[in-house]
Amino acid sequence: QVQPVESGGGLVQAGGSLRLSCAASGRTFFGATMGWFRQAPGKEREFVAAISWNGNQIYYADSVKGRFTMSRDNAKNTVYLQMNSLKPEDTATYYCARSVYSNPRRDHTTYDYWGQGTQVTVSS
Repeated sequence: QVQPVESGGGLVQAGGSLRLSCAASGRTFFGATMGWFRQAPGKEREFVAAISWNGNQIYYADSVKGRFTMSRDNAKNTVYLQMNSLKPEDTATYYCARSVYSNPRRDHTTYDYWGQGTQVTVSS
């Protein structure tokens, strides 16, 4: 399977935490910068975080900085998004994607392989 597969979404109360996972085949994952995006109903897809292959470069959207942490385990072909202090405005479908560039970027058009998404709902 070429497309990444996300998991870990769910319903959580404001202030709670969730950990998203994104698993990909070695063919998709190896050497790749990976990103997380989200999209709420009626809104455009929004950059959340991205991490380089070696993990030395990690970028976050201002809206999640200090609350979300992106990491990766290259041995498992998996990236993670630890989400703490969740807010109702974090409610969205979260997508994992592979970048076509080696350095992390915020532009979703620079990502090619996308997962189906996992729903995160934060209640107030």
